[in-house]
Amino acid sequence: MENNPHPSIASSISEMKAKKRIALVAHDYRKPDLLDWAEYNKEILTEHELFGTGTTGGLISDKLGLPVHRFMSGPLGGDQQLGAAIAAGELDILIFFWDPLQAQPHDVDVKALLRIAIVYNIPLACSRSSADFLISSELLDKPYERYLVDYGARLKSLGKGK
Repeated sequence: MENNPHPSIASSISEMKAKKRIALVAHDYRKPDLLDWAEYNKEILTEHELFGTGTTGGLISDKLGLPVHRFMSGPLGGDQQLGAAIAAGELDILIFFWDPLQAQPHDVDVKALLRIAIVYNIPLACSRSSADFLISSELLDKPYERYLVDYGARLKSLGKGK
């Protein structure tokens, strides 16, 4: 693993293993789409460790017969648990079929989860086609060096991280 990534790109590197830790999440009206997508990609998903929020994780486990580590339901703290797992380096990929047409009671948590996925530079798919591209990537079953930006240093330079 490279110790000195290009400073304009990152301040450190986090290595993902070949077996990825994939979070699968969907809002209510998107659950059927995620379940259909997961069933279509079951053979690939079998090779990785799966995570999900309460209901979605249970539905995927039941439909696919695969183990899914389950967090709480999204509105009850599951989205925050996912974000914490991303920040702790415990998740590698987030596939989140969120509903663009319906306001959620936990919209702030959803926004925070999407933001933390970007901050920690994990692959993120929010639609079926982006999930298709992600799951079919030749990088999926190989180790991968993920660049991390030190946002603390950036905030200090802006005078906000005192």
